[in-house]
Order: sequence, then C-alpha cells, then structure tokens
Amino acid sequence: MTSEQVDRYATGTGDAAAAIVLDPSTPDGAHAVEALRGDPAVTVLDRTAEQAATLAGLLPAPGPEFTEEPRRWAYYPWRRALVGILGPRAYARVRTDRNRHLITTEEHQKLASLRVGIIGLSVGHAIAHTLAMQALCGELQLADFDELELSNLNRVPATVFDIGVNKATAAARRIAEIDPYLPVLVHDSALTAGTIDGFLDGLDIVIEECDSLDVKALVREAARRRGQPVLMATSDRGLVDVERFDLEPDRPVFHGLLGGLDAAALAGLDNKDKVPHVLRILEGASLSPRAAASLVEVGHTLATWPQVIGDVLIGASAVAEAVRRIGLGEPLPSGRIRTDMSAVLNRLADPTAGFAEAPRTEPVAPADSPATSPPTAVRAVALAANRAPSGGNSQPWHIEQTPNAVVIRLAPERTSLMDVEFRGSAVAVGAAVFNARVAAAAQGIDAAVEIVQDGGASPLTATVDLTAPGGDAELARLQPELAARETNRRRGAPTAVPADTAAALHAAARREGARLQLITDRSTLDRAGAVLADSDRIRYLTERLHAEMTSELRWPGDDCPDTGIDVRSLELSQSEIVILDILKRTEVMSLLASWNAGAGLGIDTGTRISTSSALAVVVGTDPSLTGYARGGAAAEAVWLTAQRHGLAVQPISPVFLYGHDAAEMRQLSTAFAQSLTELQQRFRHLTATRSGESQILTLRLTSAPPASVRSRRRPLDDAGPALF
Repeated sequence: MTSEQVDRYATGTGDAAAAIVLDPSTPDGAHAVEALRGDPAVTVLDRTAEQAATLAGLLPAPGPEFTEEPRRWAYYPWRRALVGILGPRAYARVRTDRNRHLITTEEHQKLASLRVGIIGLSVGHAIAHTLAMQALCGELQLADFDELELSNLNRVPATVFDIGVNKATAAARRIAEIDPYLPVLVHDSALTAGTIDGFLDGLDIVIEECDSLDVKALVREAARRRGQPVLMATSDRGLVDVERFDLEPDRPVFHGLLGGLDAAALAGLDNKDKVPHVLRILEGASLSPRAAASLVEVGHTLATWPQVIGDVLIGASAVAEAVRRIGLGEPLPSGRIRTDMSAVLNRLADPTAGFAEAPRTEPVAPADSPATSPPTAVRAVALAANRAPSGGNSQPWHIEQTPNAVVIRLAPERTSLMDVEFRGSAVAVGAAVFNARVAAAAQGIDAAVEIVQDGGASPLTATVDLTAPGGDAELARLQPELAARETNRRRGAPTAVPADTAAALHAAARREGARLQLITDRSTLDRAGAVLADSDRIRYLTERLHAEMTSELRWPGDDCPDTGIDVRSLELSQSEIVILDILKRTEVMSLLASWNAGAGLGIDTGTRISTSSALAVVVGTDPSLTGYARGGAAAEAVWLTAQRHGLAVQPISPVFLYGHDAAEMRQLSTAFAQSLTELQQRFRHLTATRSGESQILTLRLTSAPPASVRSRRRPLDDAGPALF
C-alpha cells in the first residue's frame, strides 16, 4: 500500500471490498503501517502474540516455515481498522486446524486452486461465507447488482452497518474479516448476455442463486458451453440442484424441466407467464405446505417469496459439500436432493429406548445351573461344556450326547478372520472339554478325553468318555465356579495379586500341560497396554475385522441374543455408548484408515491393561489344533481358579494372537501386516514367550464387582436358553 493509497483510504471507506495486506518488511509496507498507526481515526488491533501462541500449541508442532514467517498487517478501510495478523502460511495453518480430519491438509492444498463464482448474494452470501470459513476454494468471484436492505437481514448474515451497501461487497467484506488472504473479486452490476462470459472466465464451479428466471437460464447455457458445473440451493425443503456440465456437455439445462425454452425466450415473458416455468423448476408438487401456501399469497398479503436463514444455511452446507466433492474429484452426479428438516424432526426417536439397564439378582444362576440340574450325568456334562467361553461368544462347536459320552466338534462355519486356521476355535473347544471334565468329576466320573484332528467336516473332535467311575477331586472343587464364571469388563482396581493366588494360577496351567506367564510389573503392563491398544486400532481400521467385531455386538431387542456380546456387558458409560455408535460405522473407520489416523481407537484397551492387577498369559508348546485345544483347557483352568480367588477376568485377544507367519498376518490385514508382525514380536518379548511356544490366550485380572450382564448361550436341544 503506497502513500497515495493511505491518503485515499484515510478519508473514507469508499467501495472497498478487500483488506489491504501490508508487509512491514518492505519500504512501502513499513511506510503505510507507520502512517496508519499515526492516524488517530484508525483503530489499531494487534493480537499477533495470541495468534502465535495458538500456532505454537498446534499438533503436530508446526515447523519454522510457520513459526518464523514474518507477520503482516491487514487494513480494513470500511472499519478504519489496522489489524496485526500472522503471515499467510501460518494464518492458514491456524485458521484451518480445526477442520482436520474432516478436511485434511492435503485436501485443503488441492482445494486452494479452486476458483468459485457465486451469482446472487442473498442466499449466496451464506454460501460464500461457508466456503470461505471451510477454506474450500482459493478464489471467490461474487456478482450482485442490488444493495442490502433491512428486509434482507432475516436471511443475509450481515448487519445494520451494511444497509445500502452492495450485496456482493458486503459479503466480500465479511469474508475479508475472516481471511484477509483469500482473493474475492466483486462484480456489482447485473450480468447480461454480453457480460456473463467475462464473469465465468476461469471459474471451476458456478453457484447460481439469483432471482431472475431468464438469468438463471443464461448462466446455465454459458456454463454448459464452457463445461462448468452449476450448483444451486433453494430455501424450501433443503433442495440442492447439481448440473455437471463438466461431465455431461450435452445435458439440458435445468435437467430439461424448461422444455425447449432458452434464456432469450424467458426474457420476453412477463412475471405471470414465468410462474409455470418456475414451478416446473422447483417441482411445485414437492414444495412444502408452507411454501406452497405462501406462493399463493405473493402479490396479495406477501410482497415476495419468503425465505428464512435456517433453510438458507442448510442449503449453504449442502452446496459446500458439493464444492468439496467436485474440487477433490469425488463422486457427485447431476441431480437434485432435498433435506427437509421439518420431516426429519418428525422422525425424532428416544435414543435410549430399548436400552434399559438389565436387572441383576443375586446370586446370578443359569437356568440350567446345579439348582435345576439335569436328570443324567451326560446331560450335566454337555451343559457344562456349552458354558465355555469363546471369541466373540461365537460358541464354535456342536455338542452331541450319547449314552456314555459327550462329543464336542469344532464348527468351522462359526469361524472369523481372527480365528486363523481355526486356532481360536480349538481353544474354545479345549475350554469346553475342561468344563466337561469338571462336571464329570462332580458327578463322580473319571472322564477320559480323546482329541482327534482331521480334515473332515469338523477339523477337530473331542470325545469325553463317561464310563469310568471315580473323578478328580481337584477338578470337582471347581464345579461351583462353572456357574459363576463370567467375562468381567469392568475397569476395576489394580490390587496386588497375593502370592498364594499367583501360585494357584501357575499350578492350574501346569496341570493342563501349559505354562503361565503372570505380568504384574506396572511398567511392563503399561507397555503391554500400548501394544494391545495398537492391535485394537488395527482391528477398527481393517474393514473385515471391523465388520466382524461390530457384528458380534448384541443390542437390547436383537433377534439373536444367544450369541455375541451384549453391549451392556462392555460396562460403558452413556457417553461411551454414544461413541460406540460412531465407532461401529464402517464409513467412519474407512476415512480414519485412509488418513492413517485413529490413534485414540485403542486407548480404552490400553488404559484397562495398564490399570489391571495382572495379565495372565497362557502359553503352550504344540502349534497344532490339538495343542491349542489343550491350551484352551489350561486357559479355562486358570480362569476358574482366578475367579475362585476373587479376581475379575476379561479375555484379551489381539489381532495377531493366532497368526504364525507373515502370510497369515497379511491374511488378517493386508494394510497392517507388517505392523501386526512387529506388535506380536513386542508382545512376545514383553511376556517372555520363548521360541517354539504358542500364546493361547491372555486374561486381564483385576478386582471388580460382578459383571452387569452375562453372555447367553445357544440352548442344547430342548433346553431353554441359559445365562453365563
């Protein structure tokens, strides 16, 4: 800004529509700043220190190209104000920081090359303002010949200071006060057949919001010749119209709703003759009742078509999204859509309906617990086997009863992606076998178990023979724990594990031919929590893993309550339930994955691990399905023993648990295979798992009240459903 410009603007605001950005490091800039600061009529505002502090606090921390960028001054002639601002890069970084990751930094960089023109600055004012605030373009051109009136202030976000100012100028000034670096060009005369091409020259997107029907057609005809997309929002029922002339150069204007009429023909019609064409464009049958009724009153009790800011803002939001999609090359076809907020609000529903807290009676006993024990030992053993835990409560088994045995067959149709080569299912079958042995011992039977691995319909079959009398007294003592066993996901308290309890847990694993690694060191628990949190993040961000995880959840009123995980058993607060509703959305996770984001997805798991009493890692030495089944028996023995000693137990199954090599990690998650391999190696190191050993299951141990809700089971034959 030169001395002459300072002198010109010192006497009044004139028609200025843009801020004058001054660089005090240049001679002219320094002179202009000095002159303005010395003018008593000019208000000087310098908040650059606060702006710089905000910049310094951003994450990730900005580099020197932002923090060391020279600051500027912006002079606003219409306000007679000089304002200190950060340099252009730093200003943009701070101003758009809260857009991430709704709009990524890379997307902003791409959108910065977009040139958008808006014709009609009543409804168009809100659109221009929204585009500027969201930083969806690099240049705006605004066209309107009219001046702002008091009656416009019901829908134009201007003020009494703008009355009598050209509408395009008022919008440009408001944008300059948000972002003085954004170029905004103002056309304050009416667009005609002779000037429309000059306005459209160089634009990437055209937004038409004018009142004149023939100008609407004129804009579209010119945009079609140039291959420019045209967007429009009306203020009734949120109608948004998209015409992709850039993709469809022969597409009829207004989707053919005008028939053969063109701009020249429309210009020759009087207002009365234009009404039928306006109604065809607006699809009169779809107008809201209030809008339709108002149309009848125009010229009688109403001077003109009514509009309100709420509807205008809905349209502005939709047009902004359309601009973003076009600018980023995302799918957006020609067509139109309505967002009728009145109709939407008619569908209000109570979000807590059907989500009452499940009542709990003490003591909790399954319907088929010893209090209502079955008439035969075989039946008792089969029901006990059916109480075993399994990943996602999938119950991957078929249990058959013969006169002298219970046969447990692995059900391959109930597998999941994390159940690599049915290893997780084999662990569940092994837990079912252990339960069967406990029930048999309580019946005075010495159960003999044969586990066979084959390639038939069932990859693994366990037969529990019940013909020999006797019974293991140590196993029999665990019978009460079968009825009480539960998955307890309460956060609990990190109390120390007594020495006798730790000894009993180790002994339980050894009796079943496995080894237990008990982690109680706080530092190691913190590091293990970080690994398991990263694993959970990968589970969220891998499409199939996420889909399977959410399909396990059972909400009150679900049709299949006898499998899966009741959401109430997750022990979440109401605010966490709301977050869960977001986390289960596939499109949300897909976006996070595409941004390589979602660092907070596993925080809850990490916190639970780091604040637990201990992690109990059950380890085996046989990598076959039979070996995993024996390991499953050991895991169930440890689980029941832990509960017997008053500990709450939650199984933890990281994504990498049953993967043995790089190929299987790729099978689990192509995008995160290397990460899974590294996480598995870190976890094995933290838990002192030796070469040749297989991790069977990890149990989180803590001190906590009983679980709110317990998982259900599929009934055996004609037996009713039972709670476990």
